[in-house]
Amino acid sequence: MTTLPRRSLLAAALACAAAPVFAQAPRGGRIVASFSILADLVREVAPPDFEVGSLVGPDADAHAWEPRPGDVRKLAGADLVVVNGLGFEGWMTRLVKNSGYRGEIVVASTGITPRHAEHDEHEDHDHGDADPHAWQDLGHARRYVATIAAALARRWPQRRAEVEARAAAYAERLAVLDTRLRRLVDTVPRAQRRVITSHDAFGYLGAAYGIEFLAPQGWTTHSEPSAAAVGRLVRQIRQQQVRAVFVENISDPRLVERIARETGARIGGRLYSDALSAPGGPAASFIALYEYNLRALVAGMSGA
Repeated sequence: MTTLPRRSLLAAALACAAAPVFAQAPRGGRIVASFSILADLVREVAPPDFEVGSLVGPDADAHAWEPRPGDVRKLAGADLVVVNGLGFEGWMTRLVKNSGYRGEIVVASTGITPRHAEHDEHEDHDHGDADPHAWQDLGHARRYVATIAAALARRWPQRRAEVEARAAAYAERLAVLDTRLRRLVDTVPRAQRRVITSHDAFGYLGAAYGIEFLAPQGWTTHSEPSAAAVGRLVRQIRQQQVRAVFVENISDPRLVERIARETGARIGGRLYSDALSAPGGPAASFIALYEYNLRALVAGMSGA
């Protein structure tokens, strides 16, 4: 079967962009977020009668996303669009242009000082020098919530009080979660707080909780790491006696499994990095994802 190039698919979608995207128009607004984690944050802030969707769904890799005709229609019918920023959605600019969307694009990471690459830290920082995974720090996640709430209040000023109340309640839930998880991580001696993951998506979490994350791939899943980079990581794992290796829900597990075999490290399970799990899974919301990840990390680092 012949596959049309991306530009052709987007152009074809424009012809039917006026077709209804939702089976029934919501009473509130229509908001489209770029990926599933961000959509969950928006749902917590937006009033219940708002329709919130995501372009990149659960268990899907936003780094390597190939926009589809349906994504054009979603954007064309949106009242507000929310993205992560920091170079995370490299495909978004062309998609917005093809959709004809002319409303505000809310950058949820606005105001956050990103982590920057150290020289020679990784060979494949396709996002540039800024780590885009800022939501992995719960303090930053609360900033995301404030930015989203401010945007919704601008777009729907008549709902400002409701939006602000929902944002404040959710931010408090995140703060309580942060306090509880810090106590949990403190049960692991600092010398044991080293973990291997598929790609470098947990740097903000590591900085927040004093965990060192090592990964064969950098901030994106686009490219394969070199044999030299993998060799350096294997030597480091052996020297530092790293206990746990984790695969991710969005990544091919074979490289991490190979590293575990070569070093004798134990596969600690699956982490949810850049996407929620499917509904009914262990990480179907951002709060569930974060708590699941931290509990899995603590168990892996402890050798439990």
